[in-house]
Amino acid sequence: MSELYEECGVAAIYHLSGGDTSPLCTSQGREDVSSLVPRMLLDLQNRGQLAAGFTTYSPFRKQLIDTHKEIGSVSEVFHFTRRGKFMDLLKEYSGRAAIGHVRYATCGKDDRSYAQPFERHHIKKHKWFSFAFNGHLANYDNLKEDLLSDGNTYLARETDTEIIMHCLSAALSPQEEPDLPALCRSMANLFDGAYSIVFLNALGDMFIARDPLGLKPLCYAVEGSLFAAASESVALFNLGFAAESVKNVEPGQIIIVNENGIRFERFAESVKSAHCFFEWIYFANVASTLDGKSVYLARKNLGEELAKQELASNNVTIDSDTIVVPVPDTSKAAADAMAYKLGIPSLEGLIRNRYSGRTFIEGGEFRWKKAQTKYTPLREVLEGKRVFLVEDSIVRSTTMRVLLQRIRELGHVKELHVRTACPPIIGPCFYGIDMPTYAELFVPKYMNGQAIEKWKLTPEIEKQMADDLGADSLRYLPVESISRAIGLNENQICQACITGKYPTIWGQKLAEKAFNEYLEK
Repeated sequence: MSELYEECGVAAIYHLSGGDTSPLCTSQGREDVSSLVPRMLLDLQNRGQLAAGFTTYSPFRKQLIDTHKEIGSVSEVFHFTRRGKFMDLLKEYSGRAAIGHVRYATCGKDDRSYAQPFERHHIKKHKWFSFAFNGHLANYDNLKEDLLSDGNTYLARETDTEIIMHCLSAALSPQEEPDLPALCRSMANLFDGAYSIVFLNALGDMFIARDPLGLKPLCYAVEGSLFAAASESVALFNLGFAAESVKNVEPGQIIIVNENGIRFERFAESVKSAHCFFEWIYFANVASTLDGKSVYLARKNLGEELAKQELASNNVTIDSDTIVVPVPDTSKAAADAMAYKLGIPSLEGLIRNRYSGRTFIEGGEFRWKKAQTKYTPLREVLEGKRVFLVEDSIVRSTTMRVLLQRIRELGHVKELHVRTACPPIIGPCFYGIDMPTYAELFVPKYMNGQAIEKWKLTPEIEKQMADDLGADSLRYLPVESISRAIGLNENQICQACITGKYPTIWGQKLAEKAFNEYLEK
């Protein structure tokens, strides 16, 4: 799964006036609560490493809301290693409310203007706002075409974040007073796709909102006078909120926070949910709980599913020379659970070089060379062993091919069997995962032009895949194992990239168009 990237994570915090002071704020005054956001973003760093930033609000400065953002990791953007600069930055941007963002994306990756939050100035306080979001609009091209249709409109960036900014501005334009639920209703009417949004204006009004399908995670907590929200619960746990205080933002729900308190409203009906299953399999921090389901336990359950499948097939000898090896890091929980159920060791036969960079965002030959430095096989662990290599998934297959080759050359294994704790990825994602096209994905070439809904993975196809990768065998999990492992009904999760069934109209349109174009090439 080193070839997949989540596009971003969001955070928000607000110190309300009056009420009981939260013990979480004992070291922070009311105007210093914004200093907690960099810490929250550090806990969301797994969701994006290309850029970070925050917008803070204070009524005691000329810039009522002000934004700091840059290209780089959270520690680089906020100068964690230079205490003087870090403290100066926190002092400059001190405030009673703040929103924050970490970003990964393929477009504009070296351009600061793509970093979030996006701030829009206006002479009217309620129209001067900043926002950040996690997700992607499947109808981005359609929205862009509509915005540019009058010939007098200009977009400076190729990103749906700018589209959202202009749509929010247009919805605010006729408002004489802020009507934040109406703002979100306008979003629900326009947007097709995933959007978990944090918003802050120059009046000190904040809202957090989650799309009607709940595609991307978003949670919040309240303790005393402190309100906080984040893409993942781990950012709230590590801030000091008790586990029972952390709750999910419901799909189609807006939570408004200001000096009048906290208000919960529904801005769109949610007839079904479609939580992204990849959050549990790969993206989310293993310490997080999403929509009431533990990420760690989901991955552990996937490992048990792999073991159950292995015992049922009985195709590979399991003896004292057989070991399980996870591909670091997110495969470890699945690998450990699989090994425990099979009664064999789970050993770290691969060491990951955490400073080798991202193989996914590089092209062709360079990606192959970069992949060679990503993992170091340990011959002392692997030599003479029959290895079950457990991976989250196979996307392009570049990293897997290199890895298998290096394990054979340097590890001197007896046998090498790949087990993926996920079904085959057969289609792109249009909701915020930076997923390759049909042509770039590993699996579609084995579908022989069959319609996605008719194609079935067979042992013969798995054998062909294994031969092409350089493995002795390859096995995927079946689709139905995902809902069992997470603990949610299959109609509550989005599995579009493994089923071809997209939960929104525009997602399905894009998938059909892309697949037809793939077949024509």
